[in-house]
Amino acid sequence: MERFEALLTSAGSELLDRLASGAGGGAGTGGAGAAVGPRQALRLGTRLRAEYPTDLVVEALGQHELRAAAGSKFSRAMEMFFTRAGLEQASPQAVAEHTASRYAAGDIVADLCCGIGGDMLALARQHQVIAVDVDPLHLRVARANADVLGVGGNVTTVLSDVRDVGLAGAAAVFVDPARRAGQRRLRTGDSEPPLSWCLELAGRVAKVGIKAAPGLPREAAPAGWELEFIAVGRDLKEAVAWSPALATTGTRATLLPGGHTLTSTPAGQGASGVEAPVPVRAPGEYLLDPNPAVTRAGLVAELARELGAWKIDGRIAFLSADAPIRTPFGRSLRVIDSAPWNQKQLPARLRALDIRSVDIRRRGLAGDVDELRKRLKLSGTRRATLVMTRVDNRPWGLLCLADE
Repeated sequence: MERFEALLTSAGSELLDRLASGAGGGAGTGGAGAAVGPRQALRLGTRLRAEYPTDLVVEALGQHELRAAAGSKFSRAMEMFFTRAGLEQASPQAVAEHTASRYAAGDIVADLCCGIGGDMLALARQHQVIAVDVDPLHLRVARANADVLGVGGNVTTVLSDVRDVGLAGAAAVFVDPARRAGQRRLRTGDSEPPLSWCLELAGRVAKVGIKAAPGLPREAAPAGWELEFIAVGRDLKEAVAWSPALATTGTRATLLPGGHTLTSTPAGQGASGVEAPVPVRAPGEYLLDPNPAVTRAGLVAELARELGAWKIDGRIAFLSADAPIRTPFGRSLRVIDSAPWNQKQLPARLRALDIRSVDIRRRGLAGDVDELRKRLKLSGTRRATLVMTRVDNRPWGLLCLADE
């Protein structure tokens, strides 16, 4: 804690500013925000220790490295403060801003297990936030980040185990339980406090959001709760369980930064209220690879009904159609070759189609992708996608081009 506090002093701020501007050690140290490599760090450390205390230099170099790494998550990372564990668990800014929008403006929100404040910072823009964490360093970092981003006046920090905190003053709760115990990563689905404790919060405060790993099973959310899977681009980031007071559907796939959502509200119901089945047929002229958020949310069938597409196998999350597919919820590929999987004949097929290189996607079909890639000796002019999958439960291969 004392070493972190030193970064908040005038000398610490000056040193961090020098590192951010690339002036930490003179010429050749890299541009603004550049990560400092081991050799550079050694040279910089030697040079800067002539001007600053050794402990401060070490701490500042570590903080600069974390800031550079955090640039993919936070737009103002070079002004913020981090710990390695805190940065790893922190929600990306785009995700935090999205989840914060679920709460009504003016609500007092308790941010439990706030860490370094990734979600807290987004909440504090329109809410009073009670930020709680058992780790004094993380809580201090969260407070510093709130002050840096100008929302400190909306944040009250509380050093405590979240299980010991009263919630009488809170209208809503957001909880991000730890998925590590010290240096040990917990098993997928496990957290501290456990999910069962987090779910019980809805008995104390009606509006509850629970951040979870994207591998959380859909059946883990009780009846009446919504389970939202959130992706940034095609990178699935996290799942959030919303209590009945905040839920609007059963499951949801959300794609950021566009904010596109697909829900479990049936899109193909007939007069009887029964969902129309999605047909399973041979691949057509186009293949759609659904976004991982759609797949994890179990909404591939809903997407197929919405697009008028079909499945190529009852258990595989690829869709197909005979016309170009335009949707933010998946990648569209144009099929140029489709046949039962035959690895021995594959090189000849690729040469005949003038393929220079392939991006291999395997789903539902066993095989060593790296070994296969090594064996393919190609010299064509086109780049393609090789899809190793199953069609009607038979091993199948499709060669595709990007749908322009």
